[in-house]
Amino acid sequence: MTTTGTPVDNGVNTEALLGARDALTQTPEAGEFTWRANCSWVNGTFSKTTVDGFFGLGEEHNHKTPYSFDADHPACFASEDRGATPPEILLAALASCLTAGVAAVAQHRQIQLRSVTATVEGKMNVLGILGGDPDIRNGFNDVTVHFDIDADASRDDIQALVAQSQKRSAVYDMVTNPTRVAVEVG
Repeated sequence: MTTTGTPVDNGVNTEALLGARDALTQTPEAGEFTWRANCSWVNGTFSKTTVDGFFGLGEEHNHKTPYSFDADHPACFASEDRGATPPEILLAALASCLTAGVAAVAQHRQIQLRSVTATVEGKMNVLGILGGDPDIRNGFNDVTVHFDIDADASRDDIQALVAQSQKRSAVYDMVTNPTRVAVEVG
C-alpha cells in the first residue's frame, strides 16, 4: 500500500488501540462509557457547553483540561452570532470523528498521510424549527461529507480508508441511526 521506504507515522498509536480492543473483548463491561456535556444558557440564544468528566473502563475520568463550546444563532435569526449553531457543531463532530478514523485506519494499514480535509454540509429547511410548517422536519434533510486526502496510496486504498472510518465512526452511527433520547426536567 505505501510507496515510501520510511516508517509510516500518522501520529496514531494503533498498537495501543488494538491492545485496548483485545482487552475490552475479554472484559466487555469495561467498554461501557458515559460521555457528558454541561450546557449553561448565557443570554438570548447564546449558551456555553463544557465537557470535562466522563465514565469509562469502570471508573470516572477527567480530560487534561475542560473544553468549552459557544453556541448561538446567526444574526439573520435576530441573534448575536456569538458561536457556531448547534447544527454546525454536530457537523464538526461528524467531520472530526470520520477524520480521526481515517488517520487511525491509515496508520494500521501502513499508509502515510500527507493531508486530510473533510468538508461537511448539512441541508435543512428552517421553517420546521421556526414552526412555520409542521410537515417540515426540524433536522437535516441531507448531509454530505467530502474528503480530500493526499496519501501514499491508490485511489482504491483511500476509498477503503474512508469506508472503514465510516463503518467505525461513533458520530456517523449517531447521525444515521435512531438513538433513544430522554429529555427530563429536574
